[in-house]
Amino acid sequence: MSRDFQRQRVYDAEHLLAYFYDTAVEIGNPVITVGGVTLTLPPEAKFGSVESVQSYVDRVRALPSLAHHPRAAIPVTVRARSGDRKAHYENARAVIAVPDGRNRWAMRELVILHELAHHLAWGERHGPRFAIAYLELLGAELGPETELAQRILFDDHEVNYQVKEVCHV
Repeated sequence: MSRDFQRQRVYDAEHLLAYFYDTAVEIGNPVITVGGVTLTLPPEAKFGSVESVQSYVDRVRALPSLAHHPRAAIPVTVRARSGDRKAHYENARAVIAVPDGRNRWAMRELVILHELAHHLAWGERHGPRFAIAYLELLGAELGPETELAQRILFDDHEVNYQVKEVCHV
């Protein structure tokens, strides 16, 4: 398996977007400025159960805007995982595992879309195809403002989301 060369950059950029969302809720003002661009963040869903995450994932996978992803048609199972430290995606079984204990940090839309991006970009951990899938999911579910904010943060953190296509002549 290849080295996950931009994992930390992706996480740093995503954590900053989550911080913007958390701060917007805390102060009651969804307007942010990122990279000199002023945006209004739409509300982010928070989930109360693994079952509600499962319903959300099933609905998102069925979006017409994701039909070009062959893996969008493949079902994903959402399960609770022990421990509160992280959520993850299991490639071999198409499973998203989220902690649903007392510390419910992972029961939020940004985290679930991150894990679903792993499903769409199967086999690529945090590389360009993953980053593109995540941006698409953000745009489809949280709107173009959130996608643009994450794109700017990806640029600031030097996350590569450009896929070079090979042309066979």
